Amino acid sequence: MNATLVAVALSLVSAVAYAAAAVAQERLAARDAGTGVRRMLASGAWWSSVALNAGAALLHVVALKYGPLTVVQPLGALTLVAAVPLGARLAGRRVGAMEWRGTALTLVGLAAILVTASGSAPGDVLSVPEAVAVAGATAALIGLLSRRGTRPGLRHATASGVASGVASALTQTVTVAATDPSGAVLSAEVVVVALLVAAFAVGGLFLSQTAYRGGLGAPLAVVTLTNPVAAAAIGLSLLGEGLRGGVAGVLLALAGAVVAGRGVVLLTRAPRTAPQPHPHPHPADEPHPVAAVLSLEPQQAPTEPSLLPKLTPL
Repeated sequence: MNATLVAVALSLVSAVAYAAAAVAQERLAARDAGTGVRRMLASGAWWSSVALNAGAALLHVVALKYGPLTVVQPLGALTLVAAVPLGARLAGRRVGAMEWRGTALTLVGLAAILVTASGSAPGDVLSVPEAVAVAGATAALIGLLSRRGTRPGLRHATASGVASGVASALTQTVTVAATDPSGAVLSAEVVVVALLVAAFAVGGLFLSQTAYRGGLGAPLAVVTLTNPVAAAAIGLSLLGEGLRGGVAGVLLALAGAVVAGRGVVLLTRAPRTAPQPHPHPHPADEPHPVAAVLSLEPQQAPTEPSLLPKLTPL
């Protein structure tokens, strides 16, 4: 099987897993909006969502072994496409016409980008100085976007997308370097870059959890768009990746990006799918967020009290 097809298939499964994790994170963030980091780390539900993210990340790492960043990263937009119907299912509603249009536009735009971005398996990797320079610039940008006092929302989502995109670029360097038969598996380059990957991956996870306090659609859309932009910038500028078709290929990719962007904007208008936090939530009253996602059981609407007088026997 063609290496690019393997990368695409793995990326599709990874996107679905990321979607399930995002919906679980948003449900958890809505239920425990004011929860601190320490309490969140003690939550089994949060660690379950982390496990979903880890499984998706593992598939993503393998995909990066077979395909270039310019192919693998745009497919991350399918996370949003999968999250919308999944969130609607859990909310007990149907996907609206606007959401279907957004899904269709996103898929068409991605197809145009993939036609021009298809290439061979990656061979070039970042050097240690390049990786450190990229990490430093990224850390400064993340610090600016998520500085103390910033209201949780799209800034944190942007920071999360940048962190995840850079982590993917660095992951590709680790994967290619570690599997190179001519080099050592645990060389200094592999160890240093692997530590940077871990830092940005964990940072991106916490930033997305903060962003999801305001809902799923808009923050996830921003993460979805920012992630491939950050990764593609590294791939095109430092890894020698490019677009096929010359000027026509560039124009087609830009048109695809505009169409996909329009689709994502439509998807951001989807109604919030997570339950609103209660003043005094009780653990027994709420289903486990990850269990609800995996079981795909819609939430039951609360039963309205009868307006008729209650009749008593004479």
